[in-house]
Amino acid sequence: MEQIVDFINSVKALQIVDIVVAICLIILFKVLSPSISYVIIKLFKFNTKSKKAIKESAFYIPLKVFITILGVYLAVLFLKKPLNLPDNVMNIVTKAFQIISVLAFAKALASSFTTKSTLIKKIRKNWKNDVEDSMLEFALKVVRAIIYIVALFIVLAILQINLSGLVAGLGIGGIIVTLAAQDTAKNIFGGVVLFIDKPFNVGDWIQTPNYEGTVEDMTFRTTRIRNFENSVVNIPNSTIADSAIINWSKMEKRRYKFSLSFPLETTAEQMEIISNKLREMLMNEPQVIDDDIIISFENITDNGLSLLVYMFVVPTGYNDYIMLKDKINKNIINILHNLGVDLSYPTTSVYIERK
Repeated sequence: MEQIVDFINSVKALQIVDIVVAICLIILFKVLSPSISYVIIKLFKFNTKSKKAIKESAFYIPLKVFITILGVYLAVLFLKKPLNLPDNVMNIVTKAFQIISVLAFAKALASSFTTKSTLIKKIRKNWKNDVEDSMLEFALKVVRAIIYIVALFIVLAILQINLSGLVAGLGIGGIIVTLAAQDTAKNIFGGVVLFIDKPFNVGDWIQTPNYEGTVEDMTFRTTRIRNFENSVVNIPNSTIADSAIINWSKMEKRRYKFSLSFPLETTAEQMEIISNKLREMLMNEPQVIDDDIIISFENITDNGLSLLVYMFVVPTGYNDYIMLKDKINKNIINILHNLGVDLSYPTTSVYIERK
């Protein structure tokens, strides 16, 4: 405690003015950091008049952090002689300033590569071919990962860590790392394959041999699917890339097929009337595609006469499809009721011989 008091007394006696100047310098840079950041971004976005748009720039907050840290760094440099700071302390402060600057710039640059950033929106607007958000987001994740990896190597260089020794060390454990990372590498490669082939997008309803649901997200390693039980399944990209994928969301139209069975006593004239009535009802339904309607006397079985009804409908979404089926089925029941025709059902006749 006495040592601290002695230090404070010596500071008060010798360097109080310098410390006050240094503190004022830090406060000045902190207060001016928003304005300076705004002016710097404005120089690069001179056509942008909206203050909100400038402040929402990916570089705005990192610039404020950099300018504030710059003020602290300059204050320490100013106090180097008055406080007689040793070189090793100044070396640590300089490295800290450099590392924070690199990380701030990497953060700003990485934030520029998102689907919501102004830069990507402008680039995408100039592209002739539309790119799905899911595929673009996956590519941007790769770009952001590269930016952070480069920033990491720069930080290691600032810390004067021997990269050649690090690489050599990795070489010694290369076999272990390779074996451990096999599945990860396969999944990343599978993600690249999915990005190139584009079999589905986020929001699509897909089905694989083992999974079915709506795609929620794609990462380097996995694809997240929410199934119809409302639970989430994370599937390795390599598994999906090697599987047959049915993308139900890509349907331009949806098939609806069923058979109606009538008693054997039904006459050919009645079957013709039923077919005509059903066709007329389906032709008048806006969500049924007229050119694809097939109504045919399909088969004669022990249980009755089978009438095939085959069509394609406009709704491809499951809920809309179910609602249309409900409407069509009710109309069919009403038609058969008005014609006085009943549907047959499987029956078995048992004859008992009397002796």
